[in-house]
Amino acid sequence: MTELLLTGISQLVTAPGPGPRRGSAMGIVNATQDAAIAIDAGRIAWMGLHSEWSDHATETIDLGGRAVLPGLVDPHTHAVWAGDRLADFEARSAGATYEEILSAGGGIWHTIRHTADKTCEEMATLALPRIEALVRSGATTIEVKSGYGYSPEAELRMLEAIKLLATRTQGRLVPTLLIHICPEEQSARLKYRDQICRELIPETARRKLAVAVDIFVEQHAWNAEDAAIILACARSHGLDIKLHTEQFQRVGGLELGLRLGALSIDHLEVCSPEQCRMVAASSTVAVILPGVSLHLGIAGAPGRALIDAGAAVAVGTDLNPGSSPVFSTAAAMALAVRLNGLTAQEALTAATVNAAAALGRPEAGRLEVGLPADMLVLETSDWRDLPYTLGMNIVKEVWISGRRQNA
Repeated sequence: MTELLLTGISQLVTAPGPGPRRGSAMGIVNATQDAAIAIDAGRIAWMGLHSEWSDHATETIDLGGRAVLPGLVDPHTHAVWAGDRLADFEARSAGATYEEILSAGGGIWHTIRHTADKTCEEMATLALPRIEALVRSGATTIEVKSGYGYSPEAELRMLEAIKLLATRTQGRLVPTLLIHICPEEQSARLKYRDQICRELIPETARRKLAVAVDIFVEQHAWNAEDAAIILACARSHGLDIKLHTEQFQRVGGLELGLRLGALSIDHLEVCSPEQCRMVAASSTVAVILPGVSLHLGIAGAPGRALIDAGAAVAVGTDLNPGSSPVFSTAAAMALAVRLNGLTAQEALTAATVNAAAALGRPEAGRLEVGLPADMLVLETSDWRDLPYTLGMNIVKEVWISGRRQNA
């Protein structure tokens, strides 16, 4: 006998099979009308037409004719920070660019100054409401980066804060060590790079504080040559690799990531048509972040061109204090339709199985017998309301491992 049967499902919607889904396959989703889901020991034991259910369940819950989707996956967040970036926001509204603010000591530098000396407890306390907001919006698996420490000690403390945070939320957190910003002066940069490779990455791996290393490759951050050394070190310690790149300039970060077989390359706002084809020919997932485009007023990543070229595209919030104060994974999915040219079906795939692939989490982001029962129940009967709706949370319930989170 099964523990739990959920009935009254108007539409049971999921991308078919594991990701990443590429090109036109991103537009294919399975939708079962008048469905039911059986859950046992936190996993899906059966799913299909309610009329075809023939077993018995200890408990039955009628969802009242609502749509059910997989739990969303947010593959890119900076949810741990202290301080604010309201002065940056004011400066940008007066015409200053992101790069100008950073060069003047604002931006990431401002957040580092407010975050680097915080305790694990202080950082986890600040971050928990942000994570819970993402969960309420539908995210059941959430990547969380360090990156505001700027020293081995402070970065390790941030990663410990993420570990502590994971004990305080039902959301599944995926920790990433972000090598974020670097000194402008060459000798200082090389010294910091050496510290990263000699101390930070080995200690991160030894203490199992992260599953991947990400690095920011732009003209005002790391160059591709330094990034290659740091990412090779990460690989040698058994960590996956990711890159922030092609956000403002083309400086070789995308090509480096593809050559190294990175799990994902994130941002890509200035990705060229030729680069779209290069991503499509690779195993790497392109993670687009429409919240940045909205907040900074810059062109969105070419999501439509990437998909048409045959690439696997994922979408995330890039939740952070400076360039994407987006606290809803569902909103990021909705913005990907408006700003990056995705269809509703592609956006669902991008926010579920493809986002899971960008994190190396093949069990996340889809509904299938044997997988964890991580899912959303909407307020409405049509799943398309999720990418359609702006400014209102239409997620009624979030289920993680077969447990309703907001009962």
